[in-house]
Amino acid sequence: MGIRVESPGIQTTVQDEGRFGYQQFGVSPAGPMDRRAFHIANILAGNDRTEAALEMTFQGADLVFEQENIIAITGGDLSPRINGNPVDMYRALEVKEGDLLSFGFASGNGCRAYVAVSGGLEVPVVMGSKSTLMRNQLGGVKGRKLEKGDRIGFRSPKSRLNQMDRRILKPERYWGQEIVLRVVTGPQDTEFEEEEIRKFFWYSAVITNEFDRMGCRLERKEPLRHKKDGNIITDGIAFGSIQVPTNGQPIIMLADRQSTGGYTKIGTVISVDLPRLVQSVPGNRVRFVRVGIELAQSLYIREVEELNQLEADLNRKE
Repeated sequence: MGIRVESPGIQTTVQDEGRFGYQQFGVSPAGPMDRRAFHIANILAGNDRTEAALEMTFQGADLVFEQENIIAITGGDLSPRINGNPVDMYRALEVKEGDLLSFGFASGNGCRAYVAVSGGLEVPVVMGSKSTLMRNQLGGVKGRKLEKGDRIGFRSPKSRLNQMDRRILKPERYWGQEIVLRVVTGPQDTEFEEEEIRKFFWYSAVITNEFDRMGCRLERKEPLRHKKDGNIITDGIAFGSIQVPTNGQPIIMLADRQSTGGYTKIGTVISVDLPRLVQSVPGNRVRFVRVGIELAQSLYIREVEELNQLEADLNRKE
């Protein structure tokens, strides 16, 4: 017993840390769009931070609990309620058998929410991961987003966790009319004149409606111009890679990106800034700031250490 889906929302999928080691065969990692929110949800729920959780986009699901457990909800505010009563995000919550966890639409602070359950979800492991990759129909529940009537079991449900009263954090703030993303340039920045690179960092772009788990297409008032064109010999793509095809309009590659691509990449958004992007909505503006690899690495290490400390604090015996 576990969860029964009464209403799936717009796009609710099962995601764990991701599916690694298969990009050479054209299978992308998938995994959570907002890794920080995903990790925090699992830590608050008493799980290994890589355990599978539910990711909801823009409109959340309605879920009936068929067994008691502890849950944590993080990420964008989709107005969560239990039995019609508003509940706090970023804290461990007790749910009883028969409780209804429901969500509304994104309400002004982020657009992707995560629900972690103590003990994890009983979902088959496919190629080393439980993550749903919809375009390849892999992982999760039959390789697709959740549908009404789906059931997902609990692996090891809990009725109480250590340090229960301390499993609460201040919710993240995401949205603004304009977000700033730090970028490490390369590997094909040499395909642009220095003046075009300056324009990339000087002028902002708008997030278009072409924004999903695979990528986020931007629109610039003045498209970027290549020295020749936007085509290269196909090479690997990372989470956050910024492709610039021949039309000069950037595309930021995200969790379900293709494993390789044949467009120039002017740079990569640093890992710690990706939540700002994936929690944004079409119409928001994006401005880029150039940073070095050393700063990107030190910020990532700082975030990992912060999560390690949170996990250690909550796992101390009372």
